[in-house]
Amino acid sequence: MSSFSSDLTARDYEVKIGDYFSRGWEIFKAKAPLFILFTLLLVLIQVVIAVLPFPIGSGGGEDSPGGGILNLAFNIISPVLTAGYYFVAFQIARGRDTDFNNFFQGFSKFLPIFLTALVSSILTIIGFALLILPGIYLAVAYLFAQPLVIDKSADFWQAMETSRKLITKKWFSFFGLLLLLFLLNVVGAILLGIGLLVTIPLSMCIITAAYEDIVGLNSVAEG
Repeated sequence: MSSFSSDLTARDYEVKIGDYFSRGWEIFKAKAPLFILFTLLLVLIQVVIAVLPFPIGSGGGEDSPGGGILNLAFNIISPVLTAGYYFVAFQIARGRDTDFNNFFQGFSKFLPIFLTALVSSILTIIGFALLILPGIYLAVAYLFAQPLVIDKSADFWQAMETSRKLITKKWFSFFGLLLLLFLLNVVGAILLGIGLLVTIPLSMCIITAAYEDIVGLNSVAEG
């Protein structure tokens, strides 16, 4: 384990949920149009995939087997696209300028981001199969895994284990944070779904604020 992992897992900290919501809002509103536009783009991609007939898309009516080439491709690249929220939010948090192209920086770290998403998902699913509670534990404990890959250039397993050990110290506080973010997005969905264009990126910015406070951002972006 690298020195940064050892330092992180050894430190004590407080989870300041109210501060993270406030800071997350500051990060979001700094580039709100970009965050909303990127979220809309992700939604439109999924709509197109759902409409196109099989085997290109996942449409085709009740007789369609589902899936499709584009659906498979999107599932592969979706962790990298989602990571775009962190790339932009981190730059804003650093006080650096950013633009729409930064949402696609995840492709420069495709393999570790993809492996982090894949392996953490597999372990979480296995955890849910084992009496549910282990899955809930891991779903919360891996919260900082992707940010560690993006910000610290950690490999996927190092990021997952560092996140798990760090968050386990205050697991119930993080569970509360994620529960509030879930409720925030429920409200966004109730508002005809349009509210999700705000609540989804805002949620990522709130997680960024928590990461910034507890872990600390590198002073420069990692390429």
